[in-house]
Amino acid sequence: MPPVLALALGMFGAAALVRWCYKEVHRVNAELDSVRAKATEPVDRNALPKLKRDPKTGEYRPS
Repeated sequence: MPPVLALALGMFGAAALVRWCYKEVHRVNAELDSVRAKATEPVDRNALPKLKRDPKTGEYRPS
């Protein structure tokens, strides 16, 4: 294979790889942005169970 043809094929392959990577990065970022955009409801801290220390084991358990 002539060196010019090999160089041309290598450049086309590299350009295709860069284009694919660029599209993939934008696709993943768009997917992450859509997940981040979903609003989450704030947690009511008073509704969460309180933890108390178990005197026998020393572990904290929900009361």
